[in-house]
Amino acid sequence: MKKTKGFTLTRRAFAYPYVLFLLLFVVVPLVLILLNAFWVDGALSLDNFVEFFSDVTGLKVLENSLIIGFATTLLCLLIGYPTAYFLSKYHASSKVYVLLFILPTWVNFLIRTLSTKAIFLALGIELGMGTVVFGMVYNYLPYMILPLHTAISGIDKSLIEASHDLGANNLETFVKTILPLSWTGILSGITMVFIPSVSTFAISELLSNRQIFLFGDSIQTKFSQNMYGVGSVMSLVMLLLVVLFNLLVNRAGGNDDDVSRSML
Repeated sequence: MKKTKGFTLTRRAFAYPYVLFLLLFVVVPLVLILLNAFWVDGALSLDNFVEFFSDVTGLKVLENSLIIGFATTLLCLLIGYPTAYFLSKYHASSKVYVLLFILPTWVNFLIRTLSTKAIFLALGIELGMGTVVFGMVYNYLPYMILPLHTAISGIDKSLIEASHDLGANNLETFVKTILPLSWTGILSGITMVFIPSVSTFAISELLSNRQIFLFGDSIQTKFSQNMYGVGSVMSLVMLLLVVLFNLLVNRAGGNDDDVSRSML
């Protein structure tokens, strides 16, 4: 511990910049959103909530966002799990292969999306719901593969050998041993894909020629039109959905941990 004039340098001191960052870029924006959502014409009011929940178009956008979010997450899981499983088999070069899947994320997502759009146009593919889902999967698939690969690679190989020694075939070993032990990776991947795919903007707008708007696009439009009250309400709705989803995922993870411990 180093002492200076009137100031003691401790571990707690290193946390001050982080606390300041949270206050400026997390707490203050949330407070402003709450004020904009409930404050109308100088008084507390629920008019912004009434306006949003009475808007059929806005609710339809939310519904479309949830549908595309679930579809994107499911496709990423169906593609990502087999990919991560086979990558975990190559112990010596698995990190190199994983890096190849991670490399696209080093490029700005707008550049990736515009490049994808250019490919669709060059091939004469009509832009619409299919191209939006494809763009979502392309952008978020690495975030599914990485936690799955980490979870599967961390499984004790002796447990798999023990399963075979007890007479289980490859399918039974996968269903009863590998899948339960990789559940935490599945939950992490679902969280890392579903939340951004529901709240994203620009990807749907670019890959559908402004035909499909998701919830993130709608929020951005409200703020650009100076409709801060309704935009803040939509932001609160999105925040509530994210919190509820995380609670459900954490609860599922806790229940599965109990099952895994009992199995071991």
